[in-house]
Amino acid sequence: MSAAPKPIMRLIEELSRLPGIGPKTASRLAYFLLRSPTEQVLALAEAVQQLKERTVLCSVCFNIAETSPCSICSDPNRDQTQICVVEEPLDVLALERTRQYHGLYHVLHGAISPVDGIGPEELKIRELLGRVKNRTVHEILLATNPNLEGEATAMYIARQIHPLGIRVTRLARGLPIGGDLEYADQMTLAQALEGRREI
Repeated sequence: MSAAPKPIMRLIEELSRLPGIGPKTASRLAYFLLRSPTEQVLALAEAVQQLKERTVLCSVCFNIAETSPCSICSDPNRDQTQICVVEEPLDVLALERTRQYHGLYHVLHGAISPVDGIGPEELKIRELLGRVKNRTVHEILLATNPNLEGEATAMYIARQIHPLGIRVTRLARGLPIGGDLEYADQMTLAQALEGRREI
């Protein structure tokens, strides 16, 4: 049985390096691209190339942007007294889609995870503390993920911020809209009870 041509094998190998893409999916994608019109394949190649050439980390919030400072940090209409701390750039996109938050952001690029060898030094926490000390920030909203690593990161940051006299808040957690109580896990129900409010 003959092997696939080298260009196809190389593409399969490179696609397999992407998260969530195994060898079978990589093979399907490679053969899909092989059958696609040349313009479509070249447009994809150009988009991948521009991804690296035309994006930078914002020097203020560390979000991925086309310019530094990014459009959020340089927007005078944003609330300069609030900073929402998130783990990844995708979290900024999720929060912006809600159109409910109008402050600034700070992207950590990960969460504290001793098992993976990630401590506070590997994250953008020092830069956050520098921002807080040099500005008139009244609130730090911790929007890390509600898992063990996210909680550890939030607690660490809160301990660093509290002595500065700045309000530290956490995203509310609880039952999702449209969910059934019987399917909710114990932790989610406990947090929903703890975060209850008057109606």
